[in-house]
Amino acid sequence: MAKDQELLQSPSPKEYPLLERLASKYNPLHTFELAKGDKKHYQQQYADIYFLRLAMLKPAIEEAAEAEWAEFEVAGEKVRKVDRVLDVRQGDLCWVVGTIYVDMPLKPNILEDISKDHWISAPPPREKYRSSDGNDLTMLEDESGRLRLIGTPLQTTMLVTGCIVAVMGTENANGDFEIIDLKVADLPRQPQRWERDESAAILANGNNGKQKKTVESDRAIDGKIAIVSGLGIRGNEANSLTLDLLMEFLLGEACGPEEQQNSSKISRLIVAGNSLAEASPLPATNDQSGKKASKKYGYDSSAYNPAPTAHLDSFLATLLPTIPVTLIPGDSDPANVSLPQQPIHPAMLPHSRAYAAMPGSDEPGWFDSTTNPWEGDVDGWRMMGNGGQPIDDIFKYVEGDDRLDMMENVLRWRCGAPTAPDTLWCYPFQEKDPFVVEECPHVFFVGNQPRFETTVIEGPVGQSVTLIAVPVFRDTGELVLLDTSTLEVEVMKFEVYDTS
Repeated sequence: MAKDQELLQSPSPKEYPLLERLASKYNPLHTFELAKGDKKHYQQQYADIYFLRLAMLKPAIEEAAEAEWAEFEVAGEKVRKVDRVLDVRQGDLCWVVGTIYVDMPLKPNILEDISKDHWISAPPPREKYRSSDGNDLTMLEDESGRLRLIGTPLQTTMLVTGCIVAVMGTENANGDFEIIDLKVADLPRQPQRWERDESAAILANGNNGKQKKTVESDRAIDGKIAIVSGLGIRGNEANSLTLDLLMEFLLGEACGPEEQQNSSKISRLIVAGNSLAEASPLPATNDQSGKKASKKYGYDSSAYNPAPTAHLDSFLATLLPTIPVTLIPGDSDPANVSLPQQPIHPAMLPHSRAYAAMPGSDEPGWFDSTTNPWEGDVDGWRMMGNGGQPIDDIFKYVEGDDRLDMMENVLRWRCGAPTAPDTLWCYPFQEKDPFVVEECPHVFFVGNQPRFETTVIEGPVGQSVTLIAVPVFRDTGELVLLDTSTLEVEVMKFEVYDTS
């Protein structure tokens, strides 16, 4: 922080060095971008996503299971592999790969809602889907059928609908499969730092020593990446003082020379969802009966408030001349509700879009309004993140509130949104499930979490992933800083002194 003698003093003839912000090497992936226009439609079945996910992950899980259980036997009986769930025979020791389905009576059920009186008001959303009386059932299914699972491993292992596992055990007289052990795919291959950037440069320029030195010289100097979520900008007020403090810190206008030097090392800002606060609900239809019809052109100020979007645009446009920004939409932002959320339309941000890439350009712009989830390479590190919806939905399936444990399991399942499309809305993919994690990230962050948390997990062949739970800035005033040299994480808190 600034010292007392650095503030409120007369002008000094001393010349201070000009600070320049470190450059950011940014290479986003476009994994979650959907087709546009007539190529995007919703007539297809959602069940195909589960079959695609199973087909993509089954080889990796079978390889892990065979390595683990190849010599396993019980009472002289050696375990054997069966290809389908319905090929399991009573009393035989075997293992099979399938998709987990958790049958929970408290989960929302669209078929039940339709069959009931649809004129009654919808119940409030549940905090948890788990039943206190133990009526939840865990099943394993594939294209052939479904098998109920029981056993101790279910009590010690986190499982939710949509994750792919291999289970070993035997079917009892009741037709239930008693699990002895289970395996997941675990972390996939992790690319080396700068691997993708160097590969692209070598393909473009040729593989020789001179070009390799040029690629190495283009690498960004290690600095810091700022990650924030839950700005929660509202329409009934101007930017809060806490948000102004954040902006001044990022611009290098706050504190003294030492803090300004630290601010200049921040090479990029990532906004991880919920930049705008939850919108106020529109009046009911019967309340509008006496009002005049809506306008044919323009917008009705009684139904739409442009102030929150204008405040967000002003906030970003103030930052963009000095720092590049990646904007990830969230649950309360003006984007499609179903995952993957597509970028916030540039028409919503008329001042900020001047810093975005030109339509059709292959190079990312200084301002990148991207998808949720998102993944890409920043300063050589593979990063993956989302606005928080997948983890918030997993929270409803499991006991406790360990968000880092949920994030770790998401990576070990190799599925970024396992509960989609069961209880998390998503697009009905037909050719490939983009939520399958094909390459292990170095950093996995999730926005809009209850509190800041971080840890490092390791994989079976030396993978190392930094997990970051990013808190809601509007509630906590916390900004996360990631060191691109060591991947160490620190948090900076902005707080307004309350005199009351």
